[in-house]
Amino acid sequence: MNDEMIKCTNVYFKYIRNSEGIIQEKYAVKDVNLDVKKGEFLVILGHNGSGKSTIAKHMNALVLPTKGTVIVDGLNTSDSENVWNIRSKAGMVFQNPDNQLVATIVEEDVAFGPENLGVEPSEIRRRVDESLDKVGMSKYKRHAPHLLSGGQKQRIAIAGMLAIQPQCIIFDEPTAMLDPSGRRDVLNTIKDLNKNFGMTIVLITHYMDEAAQADRIIVMDEGSIIMEGTPRQIFPQVERMKKIGLDVPQVTELAYELKKAGIDINEKILNVDEMVNELCQLK
Repeated sequence: MNDEMIKCTNVYFKYIRNSEGIIQEKYAVKDVNLDVKKGEFLVILGHNGSGKSTIAKHMNALVLPTKGTVIVDGLNTSDSENVWNIRSKAGMVFQNPDNQLVATIVEEDVAFGPENLGVEPSEIRRRVDESLDKVGMSKYKRHAPHLLSGGQKQRIAIAGMLAIQPQCIIFDEPTAMLDPSGRRDVLNTIKDLNKNFGMTIVLITHYMDEAAQADRIIVMDEGSIIMEGTPRQIFPQVERMKKIGLDVPQVTELAYELKKAGIDINEKILNVDEMVNELCQLK
């Protein structure tokens, strides 16, 4: 059985910019090779302009490669006949929940995707209830989406995607516009979908505490993948991350500074509990 959800092979993406009559070609993605395993929680990091959002849009055929191939669950994104199949397998949730909500009542919004796919009404009802339950928003099903908080709206957008029953969801900075509590709720929802429902997750974020919870991290810079590994392999490389304009979790940086100051401490620390344990063990 193929355990690959998404496979990018030698992917290039070029766009042409016309600036004051001067035509410029620029590669937003350069020679990217990337496999996403079924059931994996993958995070893609990179500063603005690194190509991370562009590669994410390749994963559900919103963007097609200039060169190379993207295969989603066995389907080539460059074949136009595959587009709707691909998008029902790999859904996408964006930064601004307001741009993704279409109806005046929450449950109607969640029903929108399956209705467009021609799903039977009784099956739509089941999917809507199940999807709202998965994101902890069942009690809001008769509410107006515009009256909800940012985090709640984003969870409704996720429920709408779940109702289509994809195997994979790609999140493009879904918590960027949320307050800390909304951010925490949405991340918990994402982790729950991955751990308890086996959903493949690709998360683009600039929050390092979110990235620290992934199975694997890809770091992009200037359109290419420059680092790849588990959070414990990536984040202790503090100097390298800072050099490309990225942070690491605060506790990892603290461990790095303590080590530099001559204190014998494990640098591969990702959260406060681990830091407390390490400090308690210091003689």
